[in-house]
Amino acid sequence: METDPHITFEDMAPPDAVRARIEQEIQKLERFFGRITACRVAVGKPQKHHRHGDLFSVTVHLTLPGGKEIHADRNPPLDHAHEDIYVAIRDVFAAARRKLQDEARKLRGDVKHHDAPLEAVIATLVAEEDYGFLETEDGREVYFHRNSVANDGFDKLQTGARVAFAEESGDKGPQATFVKPL
Repeated sequence: METDPHITFEDMAPPDAVRARIEQEIQKLERFFGRITACRVAVGKPQKHHRHGDLFSVTVHLTLPGGKEIHADRNPPLDHAHEDIYVAIRDVFAAARRKLQDEARKLRGDVKHHDAPLEAVIATLVAEEDYGFLETEDGREVYFHRNSVANDGFDKLQTGARVAFAEESGDKGPQATFVKPL
Protein backbone atom coordinates (compact mmCIF):
# COMPACT_ATOMS: atom_id res chain seq x y z
CA MET A 1 0.00 0.00 0.00
CA GLU A 2 1.36 3.40 -0.95
CA THR A 3 0.00 5.12 2.16
CA ASP A 4 -0.54 3.76 5.65
CA PRO A 5 -4.10 2.70 6.41
CA HIS A 6 -6.15 5.37 8.15
CA ILE A 7 -8.39 3.96 10.93
CA THR A 8 -10.78 6.23 12.84
CA PHE A 9 -13.09 5.52 15.76
CA GLU A 10 -16.14 7.72 16.27
CA ASP A 11 -18.02 8.01 19.58
CA MET A 12 -15.90 5.33 21.24
CA ALA A 13 -12.51 4.64 22.74
CA PRO A 14 -10.40 2.55 20.33
CA PRO A 15 -9.54 -0.80 21.95
CA ASP A 16 -6.14 -2.13 20.87
CA ALA A 17 -7.59 -5.57 20.02
CA VAL A 18 -10.13 -4.02 17.66
CA ARG A 19 -7.44 -1.94 15.92
CA ALA A 20 -5.31 -5.11 15.57
CA ARG A 21 -8.24 -7.03 14.02
CA ILE A 22 -8.82 -4.25 11.48
CA GLU A 23 -5.12 -4.24 10.57
CA GLN A 24 -5.27 -8.06 10.08
CA GLU A 25 -8.26 -7.66 7.75
CA ILE A 26 -6.44 -4.97 5.77
CA GLN A 27 -3.42 -7.28 5.40
CA LYS A 28 -5.72 -10.02 4.05
CA LEU A 29 -7.02 -7.59 1.43
CA GLU A 30 -3.44 -6.66 0.49
CA ARG A 31 -2.48 -10.33 0.10
CA PHE A 32 -5.45 -10.82 -2.20
CA PHE A 33 -4.91 -7.64 -4.22
CA GLY A 34 -1.47 -6.12 -3.72
CA ARG A 35 -2.09 -2.91 -5.64
CA ILE A 36 -4.32 -1.10 -3.13
CA THR A 37 -3.02 2.46 -2.93
CA ALA A 38 -4.99 3.69 0.11
CA CYS A 39 -7.36 2.36 2.75
CA ARG A 40 -9.60 4.24 5.18
CA VAL A 41 -11.67 2.50 7.86
CA ALA A 42 -14.21 4.24 10.09
CA VAL A 43 -15.78 2.52 13.10
CA GLY A 44 -18.65 4.12 14.91
CA LYS A 45 -21.25 3.46 17.55
CA PRO A 46 -24.02 5.88 16.52
CA GLN A 47 -26.98 4.40 18.40
CA LYS A 48 -27.55 4.71 22.13
CA HIS A 49 -29.83 1.80 22.98
CA HIS A 50 -30.76 1.20 26.60
CA ARG A 51 -32.70 -2.06 26.23
CA HIS A 52 -30.36 -3.66 23.69
CA GLY A 53 -26.66 -3.30 23.01
CA ASP A 54 -25.26 -0.62 20.76
CA LEU A 55 -24.93 -1.47 17.06
CA PHE A 56 -21.58 -0.74 15.43
CA SER A 57 -21.22 0.78 11.99
CA VAL A 58 -18.06 0.07 10.01
CA THR A 59 -17.02 1.61 6.68
CA VAL A 60 -14.09 0.61 4.44
CA HIS A 61 -12.96 2.82 1.59
CA LEU A 62 -10.24 1.49 -0.75
CA THR A 63 -8.43 3.37 -3.51
CA LEU A 64 -6.94 1.38 -6.40
CA PRO A 65 -4.60 2.36 -9.24
CA GLY A 66 -6.15 4.66 -11.79
CA GLY A 67 -8.31 6.36 -9.18
CA LYS A 68 -10.80 3.48 -8.94
CA GLU A 69 -12.51 3.43 -5.53
CA ILE A 70 -14.28 0.67 -3.63
CA HIS A 71 -16.62 1.49 -0.79
CA ALA A 72 -18.17 -1.03 1.61
CA ASP A 73 -20.15 -0.37 4.74
CA ARG A 74 -22.15 -2.31 7.25
CA ASN A 75 -24.58 -0.15 9.09
CA PRO A 76 -27.73 -2.27 9.29
CA PRO A 77 -30.23 -0.65 11.66
CA LEU A 78 -31.74 -3.87 12.98
CA ASP A 79 -28.96 -6.45 12.66
CA HIS A 80 -28.31 -7.26 16.29
CA ALA A 81 -25.34 -9.40 15.29
CA HIS A 82 -23.59 -6.04 14.90
CA GLU A 83 -23.79 -5.50 18.64
CA ASP A 84 -20.49 -7.39 18.45
CA ILE A 85 -17.86 -5.14 16.89
CA TYR A 86 -15.90 -8.13 15.56
CA VAL A 87 -18.94 -9.37 13.61
CA ALA A 88 -19.44 -5.92 12.11
CA ILE A 89 -15.76 -5.78 11.11
CA ARG A 90 -15.90 -9.30 9.63
CA ASP A 91 -19.00 -8.45 7.59
CA VAL A 92 -17.71 -5.17 6.16
CA PHE A 93 -14.36 -6.65 5.16
CA ALA A 94 -16.12 -9.62 3.54
CA ALA A 95 -18.18 -7.15 1.48
CA ALA A 96 -15.03 -5.20 0.58
CA ARG A 97 -13.27 -8.43 -0.43
CA ARG A 98 -16.17 -9.38 -2.76
CA LYS A 99 -16.08 -5.96 -4.41
CA LEU A 100 -12.29 -6.18 -4.71
CA GLN A 101 -12.61 -9.62 -6.33
CA ASP A 102 -15.06 -8.21 -8.88
CA GLU A 103 -12.71 -5.36 -9.68
CA ALA A 104 -9.73 -7.75 -9.98
CA ARG A 105 -11.72 -9.85 -12.49
CA LYS A 106 -12.43 -6.74 -14.54
CA LEU A 107 -8.76 -5.73 -14.52
CA ARG A 108 -7.71 -9.24 -15.62
CA GLY A 109 -10.34 -9.27 -18.37
CA ASP A 110 -12.19 -12.25 -16.90
CA VAL A 111 -15.58 -10.53 -17.08
CA LYS A 112 -17.83 -11.98 -19.75
CA HIS A 113 -18.59 -9.73 -22.66
CA HIS A 114 -21.79 -10.66 -24.42
CA ASP A 115 -21.80 -10.58 -28.17
CA ALA A 116 -24.39 -8.47 -29.90
CA PRO A 117 -27.53 -10.47 -30.71
CA LEU A 118 -27.73 -12.01 -34.16
CA GLU A 119 -30.20 -10.57 -36.67
CA ALA A 120 -32.38 -12.34 -39.19
CA VAL A 121 -35.56 -12.08 -41.25
CA ILE A 122 -38.65 -14.21 -40.69
CA ALA A 123 -38.63 -16.49 -43.74
CA THR A 124 -41.56 -18.78 -42.91
CA LEU A 125 -44.34 -18.45 -40.35
CA VAL A 126 -46.65 -21.37 -39.56
CA ALA A 127 -48.98 -19.59 -37.13
CA GLU A 128 -51.50 -22.44 -36.79
CA GLU A 129 -48.72 -24.74 -35.51
CA ASP A 130 -46.88 -22.08 -33.44
CA TYR A 131 -43.51 -22.11 -35.19
CA GLY A 132 -41.54 -20.52 -37.96
CA PHE A 133 -38.11 -20.23 -39.54
CA LEU A 134 -35.65 -17.35 -39.60
CA GLU A 135 -33.25 -16.69 -42.45
CA THR A 136 -29.89 -15.46 -41.21
CA GLU A 137 -27.65 -13.03 -43.06
CA ASP A 138 -25.44 -15.93 -44.14
CA GLY A 139 -28.45 -17.83 -45.63
CA ARG A 140 -29.02 -20.41 -42.87
CA GLU A 141 -32.49 -21.38 -41.63
CA VAL A 142 -33.11 -21.32 -37.88
CA TYR A 143 -36.24 -22.83 -36.33
CA PHE A 144 -38.17 -20.91 -33.66
CA HIS A 145 -41.25 -21.66 -31.58
CA ARG A 146 -43.97 -19.37 -30.21
CA ASN A 147 -42.47 -19.74 -26.69
CA SER A 148 -39.16 -18.22 -27.78
CA VAL A 149 -40.72 -14.93 -28.95
CA ALA A 150 -40.34 -12.06 -26.47
CA ASN A 151 -43.36 -10.53 -24.73
CA ASP A 152 -45.82 -13.07 -26.18
CA GLY A 153 -45.38 -11.34 -29.54
CA PHE A 154 -45.72 -14.39 -31.80
CA ASP A 155 -49.14 -13.30 -33.11
CA LYS A 156 -47.73 -9.92 -34.17
CA LEU A 157 -44.93 -11.40 -36.31
CA GLN A 158 -45.03 -11.17 -40.10
CA THR A 159 -43.00 -12.81 -42.84
CA GLY A 160 -40.13 -10.52 -43.86
CA ALA A 161 -39.89 -8.74 -40.50
CA ARG A 162 -36.42 -8.25 -39.02
CA VAL A 163 -35.70 -9.82 -35.62
CA ALA A 164 -32.84 -10.21 -33.17
CA PHE A 165 -32.31 -13.73 -31.86
CA ALA A 166 -30.15 -16.05 -29.80
CA GLU A 167 -29.36 -19.49 -31.16
CA GLU A 168 -28.39 -22.94 -29.94
CA SER A 169 -28.16 -26.41 -31.44
CA GLY A 170 -31.38 -28.40 -31.19
CA ASP A 171 -32.15 -32.05 -31.91
CA LYS A 172 -32.94 -31.29 -35.56
CA GLY A 173 -30.55 -28.39 -36.17
CA PRO A 174 -30.19 -24.77 -35.10
CA GLN A 175 -33.05 -23.25 -33.14
CA ALA A 176 -33.69 -19.80 -31.73
CA THR A 177 -33.95 -19.65 -27.95
CA PHE A 178 -34.98 -16.00 -28.01
CA VAL A 179 -36.62 -13.95 -30.76
CA LYS A 180 -37.32 -10.22 -30.49
CA PRO A 181 -38.80 -8.09 -33.26
CA LEU A 182 -36.67 -5.09 -34.25
